[in-house]
Amino acid sequence: MKSWCEQIKLPSPLRDARVPAPTPVMTSGAGAAPEQWQSSYELGRLEGEKSLAEQLVKQRAEMHELFQGALASLRQAVPQVVRDTESMVVSLALEIAMKLVGELPVTVPMVEAAVRDALAEVEGAAQLTVKLHPADLELLQSGNSSLIAPPEGASDITFVASPEVTRGGCLVQTRFGIVDARRETKLDLIKRSLLS
Repeated sequence: MKSWCEQIKLPSPLRDARVPAPTPVMTSGAGAAPEQWQSSYELGRLEGEKSLAEQLVKQRAEMHELFQGALASLRQAVPQVVRDTESMVVSLALEIAMKLVGELPVTVPMVEAAVRDALAEVEGAAQLTVKLHPADLELLQSGNSSLIAPPEGASDITFVASPEVTRGGCLVQTRFGIVDARRETKLDLIKRSLLS
């Protein structure tokens, strides 16, 4: 705003000049009583409190809805986390078991136990062929295993070396099919049964 820099010159001096009295803010009549001021104040305060209370109720309802949504999400998430964790723990345990079993030295009793378990599944079948890893067959032969040299008249079982069989396991072939007693097959069956 520009300031006024010129002087005002009047033709004659001012007489009886007065500054007008300020008008009262409240126009409800001349000389408003303090009770009216107080009642107006109280009315404004009550309206403000009412408005604030309505806002607080609305915010509380929004917060409650948000809390319920978060709680519902957690209720759905926790079972999924438990299922995922169980699956991962089972997989980890099986991986550890496979490593431990894979590092065990293959012995005559271990191979004999695998062959006996497989033969128990085909009990009564005639003309069986037991396929072993070449090193396992050599181990049974050098250990004079009773499985390799059956008693007289029990020559229905033939042992052969097969590179498709891993160490410590065997395949038993019958006229009706094959019994897979390899270690990795057993571990895979355990894994499937635990994860299903």
